[in-house]
Amino acid sequence: MIPAWVWFTAFVVLAVAGLALLATDRAQRTARNRERRRWAGLRGWQFAETDHVLPTRWHHGAIAYYGSGVARDVVAGSTFTADGRRQVYVLDLENGGKVNSVLVGIRCRRSHPVVVELWLPSVPFQREQMPDLLGPVGQRYAFVSDLTAARMLITPDLVEAAEEIGGDVTVVWLEEDWVLAAAPPGASPARLERLLRDVGELADVVDPFEADTPSNDASDDNPGGEVYRPSFGGRNGA
Repeated sequence: MIPAWVWFTAFVVLAVAGLALLATDRAQRTARNRERRRWAGLRGWQFAETDHVLPTRWHHGAIAYYGSGVARDVVAGSTFTADGRRQVYVLDLENGGKVNSVLVGIRCRRSHPVVVELWLPSVPFQREQMPDLLGPVGQRYAFVSDLTAARMLITPDLVEAAEEIGGDVTVVWLEEDWVLAAAPPGASPARLERLLRDVGELADVVDPFEADTPSNDASDDNPGGEVYRPSFGGRNGA
């Protein structure tokens, strides 16, 4: 028979270890929150600690893999690419109290009728209702909602841009008028800056500027058709 004091001691040790892990996680969360908030402030972007609705505006890629969850430490703003200014979101995707990835999204001027998911081959990306497998695209595998439309969209320029994304990004995907990527949890602002630049180049490939095609947001007061109107939580904002 094991004495009662042994069980009590084991319980205390486990409880202390659990509290220590919780405190460490909370400290890391707070540090990331401050870092993300400071980064947003330096860029003149908006910041929100939590958004329950924003992840529901997307349905594929990392969202389909992990679930829509909750957006934490959300940054909304705009960035310049070679083809003009584009709307930006950066957020931690949290499910069940755990951050699974950092999502970076850049908005295009026009919506595309096909979903294209580019997964690293090392990721166990199979799930229910997976799009059709198109095949290798550079070092990634393409899964698409429409094979014919996807073949027209996936050009050598797109492959080259996707190759620059980086091997730490599990999936890059095109959904409606967004290009998105899933970076590792805890990705630093410096890494996110580089990822935004690379995703922006991919957005320029699939959504090139055409002088004779007015942007949805063009007007006499805004001839450049600026895309950015940050709106936390709204599905149809911006």
